[in-house]
Amino acid sequence: MTPFGFTPPENSDSSENPDNNGMPDFAALFEQLGISPENIKDFKNLGFLSDIHSSSQEFTFPINLTRDIAKKFVSSQSLLPIGKNDFASMNEAMEIADLWLNEATVFPANSSEKHVFTRNDWVDATMAGWQLAVEPLAAGLAQALSSVIQTQEIPESPIPLEAVAGLLRGFIRTLIATQLGQCVGGLATSVTGAHDVGLPLLNPSRPALLPQNIQDWSVDIGVAESEVRIFHALREGAVARLFDSNPWLVDYMRMAIADYGKGIRIDIAQMQQQAQEAMESGAIDPNNPESFSVALNEGLFTPEESPEQSAALAKLETALALIDGWADDVTTLAAGDRLPSLNSLRETLRRRRATSSPAQQLFSSLFGLEVSPRMAREASAFWLSVRQLRDLPARDQIWSGILPTHEELGDAAAYLSSVEIPDDLSGL
Repeated sequence: MTPFGFTPPENSDSSENPDNNGMPDFAALFEQLGISPENIKDFKNLGFLSDIHSSSQEFTFPINLTRDIAKKFVSSQSLLPIGKNDFASMNEAMEIADLWLNEATVFPANSSEKHVFTRNDWVDATMAGWQLAVEPLAAGLAQALSSVIQTQEIPESPIPLEAVAGLLRGFIRTLIATQLGQCVGGLATSVTGAHDVGLPLLNPSRPALLPQNIQDWSVDIGVAESEVRIFHALREGAVARLFDSNPWLVDYMRMAIADYGKGIRIDIAQMQQQAQEAMESGAIDPNNPESFSVALNEGLFTPEESPEQSAALAKLETALALIDGWADDVTTLAAGDRLPSLNSLRETLRRRRATSSPAQQLFSSLFGLEVSPRMAREASAFWLSVRQLRDLPARDQIWSGILPTHEELGDAAAYLSSVEIPDDLSGL
């Protein structure tokens, strides 16, 4: 498990953006809080500790700061405007995708609304969705800190509890705004649509494409850009229909993230020992506030992952794989022989997702969860098998019932048998 808070995206380059290297400016933060290195050294005069005693104080997601940092990251990379040709070609691709998808899924397009986003537009449009997804994690850690204060069953330690807990609580908002902002900004430079990450980030769910990223995606693959646009429009439209027609799935995924956040527990004795050892070894230098940033990002004060959290992550990873695999099967069926380069496009997508997909970037940063490309391939084969064993409506009907577990993906026939309702219920 990675440290709570988020690591900078892999494609970020701090040398290009020296004012924001993925970590908060702790020196500036300390100055704002009225904390001097001498105060930190003896942990006695931290004036911002009073708020940690209020367990009723709710965590507020720093949405505006997160948005600003994400846009700053986007601007440091590349941000192109959308021209008239971009609007026309993207809307045409989404219109074609809508027609083809009508033959490939029972889920309808509930609106003609479609979006063409710049990278900054994508940040703005999805920020409320990020808030819903991430706030339970931060709130879980804040609650864990409050619970530690309430128990007061803390062993003696050279470093007071208030100092350790207060230090972390005071940094939560800054850590999230800084590092999630960088993560979202990094994703904005690579996602091809609003649903490329696999999360319901728009409400209501509607298809959206990013022409700049699609153009970048199509470079050097030897496929006509018109085919690339339609391919991504099909995947984007499919997932938008899935979320829009199955609101319970939206709640299911958000609940898995919330369950993970609720499961955060803090071993304060271990944290105090870590802090003491870090001080003695020099890993934390009271005269260098940035050392706190480095120590936190390298795992200091990392909460242990509980069995409940592991179960929540397994549920989330399987749901992500099922969504990705279903989108692949729907796209393949919808395109048929109308996209001559379909197999090449699918292989390119799989190859890129095997190294650094949007979902991998996001969930590795959020939870240390490595979303397996292999599971997505298994899920795609599962949906194809269900459609071949039954039919298209039976495939889509699974979304309104009991989703398969990871173990069940390899045997679609066994899964279908397990969820069948027998004609004769007398034996039950």
